[in-house]
Amino acid sequence: MSTINIEGLKALGEEDLAGLLSVMPARLLDVLQNREDFGDLLEIVMDVGRLPEARFLGGDIFLSEQEISEDDLRHVTEQIGEFGQDNRAGIERTLHRISAIRNRGGKVVGITCRVGRAVFGTIKPVEELVRSGKSVLLLGRPGVGKTTMLREVSRILADDVRRRVIVVDTSNEIAGDGDIPHRGIGHARRMQVPTPVLQHDVMIEAVENHMPEVIIVDEMGTELEAAAARTIAERGVQLIATAHGNTLQNLIMNPTLSDLVGGLESVILGDEEARRRRTQKTILERKRPPTFDSVVEIKSWGEVAIHYDVASVVDVMLRGLQPRPEVRKVDSFGGVKVEEGVAIFPSDREQYPKSTDANHRFHVNVPDDQDAPVTEQTVFVCPFGINRSFIQGLLIRADATIRITDNIEQADVLLTTRIHYRRNAKLVKSAQDLGIPVHVLRKNTKLQVQQFLLGFRKGSRKKHTYSKPVSLEDAMQEAQDAVEKVWDGEPYIELEPQRSFIRRQQHELANRYNVASESVGVEPQRRVMVFRR
Repeated sequence: MSTINIEGLKALGEEDLAGLLSVMPARLLDVLQNREDFGDLLEIVMDVGRLPEARFLGGDIFLSEQEISEDDLRHVTEQIGEFGQDNRAGIERTLHRISAIRNRGGKVVGITCRVGRAVFGTIKPVEELVRSGKSVLLLGRPGVGKTTMLREVSRILADDVRRRVIVVDTSNEIAGDGDIPHRGIGHARRMQVPTPVLQHDVMIEAVENHMPEVIIVDEMGTELEAAAARTIAERGVQLIATAHGNTLQNLIMNPTLSDLVGGLESVILGDEEARRRRTQKTILERKRPPTFDSVVEIKSWGEVAIHYDVASVVDVMLRGLQPRPEVRKVDSFGGVKVEEGVAIFPSDREQYPKSTDANHRFHVNVPDDQDAPVTEQTVFVCPFGINRSFIQGLLIRADATIRITDNIEQADVLLTTRIHYRRNAKLVKSAQDLGIPVHVLRKNTKLQVQQFLLGFRKGSRKKHTYSKPVSLEDAMQEAQDAVEKVWDGEPYIELEPQRSFIRRQQHELANRYNVASESVGVEPQRRVMVFRR
């Protein structure tokens, strides 16, 4: 009969694993304890009638050639705590989680034993943010380490920062099973939740009864929990929580949890206001200030993306732009390296000014990059008949390759509308005389301008001429290839200049494949551009 090598586990720093292995069938232990990557064990899976599996960081293995029986499952379930309504149980004074799979009659036919560890150093990329006292929401896919990070946040805030911390532990996953919390949360206090549907009640109870300075909550997923979180934040309590979702964009579009970042409402603008903004009459805006000051997207154990000022970021995203979060990685030496992104800090309010109307609608002005240095890649665009501030508001902050100018002699391209071009204005003639390309928009809309700005780069456009006749077959094949590239992820494709008849055929082909298209440029360089709707 196999025994558990307690001393060997302690030497590996895995003494908690002894508690998990002690409830396993003895025949499964030899294979586990003889592996060199024993410390990378993630979970053990046991299903009736199937071979038992152990899942490691490097892959999965079978633990026995004998299938799991009902007696094997009974051997495990009789030695652990009772399963709650969420079909989760634990082992007292450990962080391991045992989850049950039941048949239609309620009988346990499978279990998943997830290994729980208190890992130090997991919040190093965000430790400064957590210590600042701001409310932080952690996003990430299941298994990426959200709960592990919460556990260390609890310990650091309670032991190092000396704040009054209460952990609302719904499934006893943060502080372990039993009445005595695991040492991994330090001196933080833990409140258990009778059933997952009452998590929001326990959150409010923690604030009202125990005067916490910090509330820690795992796996927020209901509207009631979102409302409770807002109540906590409005009372001046720092809130650190997790939610499932890969990115902030996912959260914004989640109807249940979008209130955590301010919520969305559909607003109908008046005709004059819509013309002023150059937008459709019906738009989405943020309803209220967000519950959380910052959002952290957990990419992996050592990589996070940080949105420091959620209010400003959400406003920017609702205007159709994609802000770049600050990406932080832990290097091989344990240091934190900022690799990319443009962070929006709360201190940048002068660069991102916000105004509020009587209906509590929030707007953000994207900063002007006209002071950025001019490089060989800089493109000067001269707008004619298009509001300058409107164009500037569509420019991405991190992209300083496009600059707006009123000097036609400095411009690399003149951007105008069909109406102004047909009037044969003096500025258009000057551009043609100087050999400056004229880009004609079909309509003076946000989409049209945005497509131009995102696609235009110095040297990226071809010198379009009718150097040789092109057959209809070749032109349609070119359009077909462009459509496929757009569906594969290209933002837009410009085709070769063609006669109006051929362009119409290309437009029809794009429409058949549900791809947007428009004619750009002026004769004889007028051509079709295709892009995603």
